[in-house]
Amino acid sequence: MNTDVSTVTTKGQVTIPKAIRDALNIRERDQLLFVVEGDRLIVFPIRSRPLRELYGALPATRPYPGHDRIRKEVGRQIGERLARGED
Repeated sequence: MNTDVSTVTTKGQVTIPKAIRDALNIRERDQLLFVVEGDRLIVFPIRSRPLRELYGALPATRPYPGHDRIRKEVGRQIGERLARGED
């Protein structure tokens, strides 16, 4: 178990010690999730994943109609809203 101590600044900021950052592979601009359980604080790094890794994660509910068909449908709906005087 890695342990280390850090001090909270007057702005409420804390530096994560290098040994902890290295152990958890925390890099600049990574996000952290803070969870309070009773009088304990638990910090979890949020792992970002490239969008391409999520491809196929959910089943398709219907076939993709294509860009042209979608653009025509959106244009039709916008035209109907404008004809009714809606913004």
